[in-house]
Amino acid sequence: MKKKQVLILFSDTGGGHRSAAEAVVEALEMNYPKQFEIKMLDVLKEYAPRPLNHLPSLYPDMVRFPALWEMGYRLTDGPHRVSAINRTGWPYVRRAVRRMLAEHQADIVVSVHPLFVAPFCYASKRGDMPFFVLVTDLVSTHSLWYHPEADLTLVPTKEARVRAIQNGVPADKIQVTGLPVARRFSEPVCERDTYRQALGWPPDLPMVLLVGGGEGMGPILATASAIAELDCELGLAIVAGRNTGLEQRLKSHEWDKSVFVYGFEHRMSELMRAADMIVTKAGPGTITEAINAHLPLVLYSRLPGQEDGNVDFVINHELGVWAPDPDQASKAVRRWIDEPEDLKATARRCAAAAKPDAADRIAEKIAIRLGVVKKLPEQDGIVHLRT
Repeated sequence: MKKKQVLILFSDTGGGHRSAAEAVVEALEMNYPKQFEIKMLDVLKEYAPRPLNHLPSLYPDMVRFPALWEMGYRLTDGPHRVSAINRTGWPYVRRAVRRMLAEHQADIVVSVHPLFVAPFCYASKRGDMPFFVLVTDLVSTHSLWYHPEADLTLVPTKEARVRAIQNGVPADKIQVTGLPVARRFSEPVCERDTYRQALGWPPDLPMVLLVGGGEGMGPILATASAIAELDCELGLAIVAGRNTGLEQRLKSHEWDKSVFVYGFEHRMSELMRAADMIVTKAGPGTITEAINAHLPLVLYSRLPGQEDGNVDFVINHELGVWAPDPDQASKAVRRWIDEPEDLKATARRCAAAAKPDAADRIAEKIAIRLGVVKKLPEQDGIVHLRT
């Protein structure tokens, strides 16, 4: 049987676009071996005209000015504004988008980036080729994510579904799946001591994991110092991400506590499983990974606009707290150390809120749409059978 061609459109401009795409690829390959040929395409780098092709490299610097980022987000958000942006921008990107489609044949296209949604709908004239949109922001999703001509819009939360409807997507074209993360974040949780032993962490201390996302953003050094100065016993693991300057400053700092400093880490699932709580910015991927690891959250920073709703999501579902400066973050850590039963209750709510099968559910929808599996109704529900 000829393999089905899956084209996934992404770009490395924050929001966990690449990691969400990789999670779907992993689920397709594991659940339906030898059924798909999958191509992940960084559209901005490979096809976008100047200056859009420089957005991935400029993104880390852009988000270091949150006030300007928020202004741009607010000024461009909303269905009417996005409609005007799409109409105005289409002549500028039209040639690049059509070249991309001519050079990459596919049975289905999945976009995990908002900038590609409307251009694909404008350009494709695709006939029977379905187009799925996988939204990677949790709640306060930008209107660029949504277009009524997409065949299916997959959203991570019920709040994002409401947002999609507000932006004109028909309700029957929206499905809530959760945000896909790598399978290692969704595997059954072992005893915490097992992970700690492998990492060389102390087995008998409350362990705080401090993360600033892949780019090491936010007041990490100040937050780490405030936590380390608490007058209680704890251990602290700090992930600086790609921010090598921050990593060096952290390693050269004199700590009074048991502190472990990491750069860009490929063992985040192990670090999360070994920790008692995480202090992090309000990125959607990190929040979802932490929830899947049953790890209570202290959110110390957020990107204005798109991450505002992430903070609300965590607070409203009682998965953690909002502590937007180093002093507040350290106080939140201390409160949970002093009240371990509250910490355990928050961990249980994280476990209840987790959607560890999100990537599998999305892969299944792709497989069903392409006829790799078919669904048959039965008395007690839907059974999916491979063809």
